[in-house]
Amino acid sequence: MKLKRCTSWALLGVLTALGSVGVEAQVPERHISEADAAFPEAFSMISGLRELADGRVMIADPLGQTLVVVDFEAGIADTIGRVGGGPGEYKQPDGVFPLPGDSTLLVDLGNGRLTVIGPDLTFGETTPIAQGEPGPGAGPGGGGMMIVLPRATDSRGGVYFQPMGGFRPGGGPPDSAAVVRWDRGTGAMDTVAMVKLRDMDVQTSGGARERSVMIRPKPYSPRDGWAAGWNGMVAAVRSNPYYLEWFGRAGASARSPDVVFTPVRIRQADKEEYIDRASAGGLMIQMTMHNGVRRMGFSRGGGGGPRPDTDGYDWPDTKPAFDSDRIWVTPEGDAWVTRFVSVGAAPIIDVFDADGRHKEVLILPKGRRVVGFGAQHVYLSASDEFDLQWLERYRRTT
Repeated sequence: MKLKRCTSWALLGVLTALGSVGVEAQVPERHISEADAAFPEAFSMISGLRELADGRVMIADPLGQTLVVVDFEAGIADTIGRVGGGPGEYKQPDGVFPLPGDSTLLVDLGNGRLTVIGPDLTFGETTPIAQGEPGPGAGPGGGGMMIVLPRATDSRGGVYFQPMGGFRPGGGPPDSAAVVRWDRGTGAMDTVAMVKLRDMDVQTSGGARERSVMIRPKPYSPRDGWAAGWNGMVAAVRSNPYYLEWFGRAGASARSPDVVFTPVRIRQADKEEYIDRASAGGLMIQMTMHNGVRRMGFSRGGGGGPRPDTDGYDWPDTKPAFDSDRIWVTPEGDAWVTRFVSVGAAPIIDVFDADGRHKEVLILPKGRRVVGFGAQHVYLSASDEFDLQWLERYRRTT
């Protein structure tokens, strides 16, 4: 694959409510052009990415069990750490997030821990992903176990996550969850916003002394999404109706108008894509209880079982407006919300500014998805016929 260096964006026009992406009138559309750089080696899965202060890029590949630092200019990648369970080791590096001082917070799923990596790429303190003891009331102010899987960090060192759990004895999963800011220094946790969760199917097996619980989301169930920025602002994207709200340390600060969209009909190819995506990169959390002792396990990707058949799911007629797993806040403080489109169509991004204005629609090259941002760039990945992922770099501005 040969890529030319050129300007990344081109302003192409204005959409109306009857336009190709079904948004409200007077929203300008931009198409991304060619990448200004592409890394020559593939990854099994690009799950976490962050740009370091010197312009190199740290990438976590949980399926390949590698943590590397990529130098686009030299076309090389240096592996840091090694596979294992001891100091300076990891088993499934899944997420990498910036911390103040150009340090990094690594999510190590295989070892069930969070590890701080210094600016010199040395490994430091670790914290368990599952914190506290199992019990009722999990969450800020509660006494139960808290599963901390970071989704973002800010310039003050705050870590943003969505607590998992909250199951009631004899009941099902909750229908909403908090977006929590965790101060790693003091241990304080504050609820920033509340978001609607997707509908879930819950299956249990075993007896009172040894029970297994399997929770599977209902496909394409509408739910809210969110992302947090380095500036400490949280973008909560609402699913019904579709709009965006900004939340800061003082609470809600701005709201977008409702976004008009045309629902995408679900066809067989969309069903296959949903199952492929869940099988290849889905997050699996296993909770088991044996003789009164509860254990947690975390992993990324499939679980090794047979691929589910589409007939085993209850499918809705249409997709929701946006993909709740693919929302970002850029270094400039804009929110990028990925629309659901038909299989094979070019990806569509709704961009909202800090005032909640739906300021533009971005069209990405076909087969690409956003995997991270840098000071001046956005990083996209592309998959090939072998399901390997290739990393490309684009400038965000003209």
